[in-house]
Amino acid sequence: MIDRSAAALVLEDGRVFRGEAYGAVGQSLGEVVFSTGMTGYQETLTDPSYHRQIVVQTAPQIGNTGWNDEDDESHRIWVSGYVVRDPARVPSNWRSTRSLEDALREQGVVGIAGVDTRTLTRHLRERGAMRAGVFSGDAVAGDEELLTRVLGSEGMVGADLAGDVTTSEPYVVPAVGERRYTVAALDLGIKSNTPRMMAARGMEVHVLPLGTSAEELLAAAPDGVFLSNGPGDPATADTAVALARAVLAARVPLFGICFGNQILGRALGRGTYKMRYGHRGINIPVIDVETGQVAITAQNHGFAVEGEPGEVFDTDFGPAKVSHYCPNDGTVEGLRCLEAPAFSVQYHPEAAAGPHDAAPLFDRFAGLMDRSGR
Repeated sequence: MIDRSAAALVLEDGRVFRGEAYGAVGQSLGEVVFSTGMTGYQETLTDPSYHRQIVVQTAPQIGNTGWNDEDDESHRIWVSGYVVRDPARVPSNWRSTRSLEDALREQGVVGIAGVDTRTLTRHLRERGAMRAGVFSGDAVAGDEELLTRVLGSEGMVGADLAGDVTTSEPYVVPAVGERRYTVAALDLGIKSNTPRMMAARGMEVHVLPLGTSAEELLAAAPDGVFLSNGPGDPATADTAVALARAVLAARVPLFGICFGNQILGRALGRGTYKMRYGHRGINIPVIDVETGQVAITAQNHGFAVEGEPGEVFDTDFGPAKVSHYCPNDGTVEGLRCLEAPAFSVQYHPEAAAGPHDAAPLFDRFAGLMDRSGR
């Protein structure tokens, strides 16, 4: 029997939103953030970048297409909690194998439905992403007690989370057709569609755990190195930064996305900072400084690299440039080394779900490996 007991979402600033239990019943703590995607809730939930976050869906109705066994972006749901307004009563899609709520319940994800997500989103835009908790069933108590639990939880600043989501063992995604390149992909929270996009371009992708040393990686003589997306504060990612610096010094072609963009930024000597509410969705514009071209992109990040659009700066590996930015707020959305063969973007070119404007970046990576002559 489905539990429709009362539930509450409690924010660290004391704001309380009430609704009913959705998914698993109990308690979940994390950073509450909002995602503006109108589609792709399954891909959002299984994106490791959302580890330890309570996701608010701004789209009012969620769950219409149910849950299938093909669209997961990893082996599990990673969000710590889920907040929706109007969940579908009955899923309707020929690929659906169960309902969204069934998937949440099976994997122990505590959610809340019936929340005014429009008001909640406006609140988070004004006050910023913050610690929160979802409570239902026996976990519900007085508001002061629930707020105490929230205030006792960990924040996202200083959170070292990539090690929680990285693969435990290396694995290989073979190239589709002829193998043209061998790519070493550092798994900081990689999504399943990313190796598929590279494999479709003739890249044999060796996905490696975060603990892989630079010596081990370079000994395999890859044609290129890829830094994936992932969760947490990039200021804690010293291991990945050290590896990126070694790759830059060896002049091996390097491509980073999302968390990988922040890792490259730190490797080039830039600082990072926490944004007020971040960019999460599949409709975020990005401008290429050189061409002025606008791409609509899929994004999921709460931290950013310091810098100004078009800024050229000195690094230990030659000059580099802020190559892309978001016109909404001026956030750095891409970096490019002017002498070393390396570039990165803050968004998701694999875009699962999302627009395909950025997919040619994988072709650019292939071109970088071609020109390196490795």
